[in-house]
Amino acid sequence: MDPVTQSAQISSSQGFADGQNSAPKESKLSAKDLIHWRDPKKSGVAFGLSLLMLLSLAAFSIISVVSYLLLALLCVTITFRIYKSVVQAVQKSNEGHPFKALIDKDVSIAPETFRKHVDASLTYINRALKQMSHLFLVEDLVDSLKLAVVMWLLTYVGAVFNGITILILVVTSALICFFQTQIDQYIDLARTQVNNTIAKLQEKLPGAMKRSKTE
Repeated sequence: MDPVTQSAQISSSQGFADGQNSAPKESKLSAKDLIHWRDPKKSGVAFGLSLLMLLSLAAFSIISVVSYLLLALLCVTITFRIYKSVVQAVQKSNEGHPFKALIDKDVSIAPETFRKHVDASLTYINRALKQMSHLFLVEDLVDSLKLAVVMWLLTYVGAVFNGITILILVVTSALICFFQTQIDQYIDLARTQVNNTIAKLQEKLPGAMKRSKTE
């Protein structure tokens, strides 16, 4: 094999490997990105679905909510499957199963990935256990008293709100902050357009022209 062909193959394989390595980084969206609204569309969808889920859990039991969600998903997939079968029968086509690409997709979790997440979770669990031991075994009296005061205050909070209500308030506040930011951006844009229009009108008015000449 000549050196030119060999170098071309090496560069193409490196480019392919770089593309494979960079693709997951570009498509990956962490929870921190969702919270900080790095992608407004995805964050809006995530917070909207979270709010809908919390409102459903506040009104119904978790069993009913999960059952309704799975039933809705089944209705959509079964309806689409029947629709595609009818279309294929009418058009006499042989496209196969409409979800074949998803069925053939490997959805299994690799052992390395599972082990990695377990190790990361163990780090947080061990840290939490150490902190609980520090607080509840009164290693530091001041810290334990602070925790007791916080727990006492939370008893009053729990008498007014439950966990679902607090989560709904948090998600609603996040959505309000996002929409307030978007509204402020549109207001600034509209104000700029109005100021530009007023400036152009003032330039075309005769009185403005005379004042500019005298000045």
